[in-house]
Amino acid sequence: RSEMDRNTKSLMVSDLRLSDAGSYSCESESRPVVTISLHVFELTIFPNGHFLPNDSPQLTIMQNSYNPPPDLRISLFNNHNNTETSEVLERVPHHKYILKLKQLQPKDSGTWRCRIHSDSLFIDQNIDFDVKVLGFQNPALERKYAVLESTVILSWHLNFKEIKWKEGFTGQLNWKQKENTTPFMLFNFTVTAQGKLNMAINRSQFMSEEPKMGDTSGILEVKLNKVRFGHSGQYQMQLEYNRRYVQSKIELLMMKVLANPVGPLARGAKMTLTCQVSSPLLPNAHLCWERVNGTQMDFVKSKQHEAQVEVNVSTAGLWKCYLVEDNIRKISLNYSVEEAPVWITHVVIGASIGASVLVLGIACLCIITGMNWHRRRQRAKRMALARQHLLENKTCQCKQ
Repeated sequence: RSEMDRNTKSLMVSDLRLSDAGSYSCESESRPVVTISLHVFELTIFPNGHFLPNDSPQLTIMQNSYNPPPDLRISLFNNHNNTETSEVLERVPHHKYILKLKQLQPKDSGTWRCRIHSDSLFIDQNIDFDVKVLGFQNPALERKYAVLESTVILSWHLNFKEIKWKEGFTGQLNWKQKENTTPFMLFNFTVTAQGKLNMAINRSQFMSEEPKMGDTSGILEVKLNKVRFGHSGQYQMQLEYNRRYVQSKIELLMMKVLANPVGPLARGAKMTLTCQVSSPLLPNAHLCWERVNGTQMDFVKSKQHEAQVEVNVSTAGLWKCYLVEDNIRKISLNYSVEEAPVWITHVVIGASIGASVLVLGIACLCIITGMNWHRRRQRAKRMALARQHLLENKTCQCKQ
């Protein structure tokens, strides 16, 4: 592993090891002997510089020299060149130091620096090492809002391309409508050490298109067309590496508006508008109905934790339902109440009057029919009684 340049009298030692430490002498006929002491440091990070969030890696620093190795002072600097504190797990004086780093997060990915310092041998050595933390740029839990029949794109920003991850890993997307229900796997995938994506989709009614990942961004997108209330719930993306997991969830909340009765509002009639969301509201959230360009009277607010709110409408106009969380409007949906034309109103009134007359006529007919049926029954009873009297040889005297 060594090579000497005879012109410069330099000795090149490659793939340096701890055992290479020692005293090296250069002898020449025309010059005095020159001796150089080689001090070797070895830095290793367990397991291999590839981590998942909340991992606490161990850093081992070892030294070897011809003379007794000195006691070292070790400082760590993160990828932003800020000093990092570490826990000393093991310390073998003059030989071995094991440090435990903090719990890592994706933002800690990059080149770190270990500074080794000693006053006795005037050592001031910097050793750079890479830290790669596989994870998401998304928050751990993200909420997304949508209305019925709209198109929704769920996206997860995986950082494996940005940090130049050199190991293979797997992942899958699970969906469940409620917290305590069994999850359903929508698809799974593998990413090779070269960054190639292989995907297997589970047949379902959710996705009409295959998920896509950006060539350079590492953003995995899932497109849902014409979403329904049944699409709401939690979409959990999970990555697995070395039998450890990292997750990121997107909660999809749906909103819809129902009108009873459906259609234009006739004069003098009333309509009930119901605004509903697909899951119970958080304590800091509520639903509101308000009439656009209306007054303070045209405003209704839901009760705490209620997933719907109703408003009674007697006049035409534009109404808006919106969801508020922490005083911020997250989603809104408009519903236009149209006034029925005059002829429709007349038709409705006429139909109402006609229906009333029809009901009255049917009632009268039922009464008359009942009275006739009662008379016929009484007559039949009298005739049966007369026949019985004749059979018993009794006479019937008619009143004069």
